[in-house]
Amino acid sequence: MFIVSRASQDTCLPKPCVLYGYGGFNISILPSFSLSWVLWLQHFDGVVAIANIRGGGEYGEDWHSAGIIDKRQNVYDDFQAAAKYLADSNITQPSKLCIMGGSNGGTLVGACINQAPELFGAAIAKVGVMDMCRFHKFTVGSAWISDFGDPENPDHFPHILAYSPLHNIFDPEQRGLPYPSLLLTTADHDDRVVPLHSFKFAAQIQYAAGRRPIQTAHPLLIRIYVKTGHGQGKPTLKILEETAEQFAFLRRTLGCTYLEHHEGAESHTWASRPC
Repeated sequence: MFIVSRASQDTCLPKPCVLYGYGGFNISILPSFSLSWVLWLQHFDGVVAIANIRGGGEYGEDWHSAGIIDKRQNVYDDFQAAAKYLADSNITQPSKLCIMGGSNGGTLVGACINQAPELFGAAIAKVGVMDMCRFHKFTVGSAWISDFGDPENPDHFPHILAYSPLHNIFDPEQRGLPYPSLLLTTADHDDRVVPLHSFKFAAQIQYAAGRRPIQTAHPLLIRIYVKTGHGQGKPTLKILEETAEQFAFLRRTLGCTYLEHHEGAESHTWASRPC
């Protein structure tokens, strides 16, 4: 796991933290420059944690194979272990931790908030695959059987159903735990992960949890972007709009404070004001 924070003399911990993950299709999540992460570090004094979890390609094919089909739960166990490490190390605490992922990473977020909601204060699931029993029936979904398994294969189905985000939504009153604050995002022209995944998940979680008193302080939201797709080739204006909304969500749900850097001041001198 890569953990990044602002280099300063301020050692006040725990800090607000975004934990990002993917965990699938032999894709390695490696360090890269992101202006939005810089904004999070500088103006919210936040921490970014990038989890290298099974299912990815960071440690070769064995690492990938350890997170597919009947071993898929390893992906979610690894991500939850990363969240526990951040809290146990006092880098953050559950109420200040937001998990984030897109596409397969959206599936990761959806599964983890069902399995361990107490570990997170907020969650952002972008264009996630949520209905694991029918994903293979839409557009290019059948190509994902290599990692998710085949819902029509009786040997695969029990493993798929056990983590499917849509099919494991719970009633917070019965469980005695609320869901973390949730922001789902999808796009009306997404022809890779069709928006029905996010629509169905939003409808079911609102039905199961939206009106429960225990959930009142933790909003369950969906943002539907128009005239955009899965993410590739998105216009700059749309990227700015999406980023601004996500940071507004983080500030509201994690209780962050916006830190304004005074031009000409020393790099470690900041003034704070509510965002």
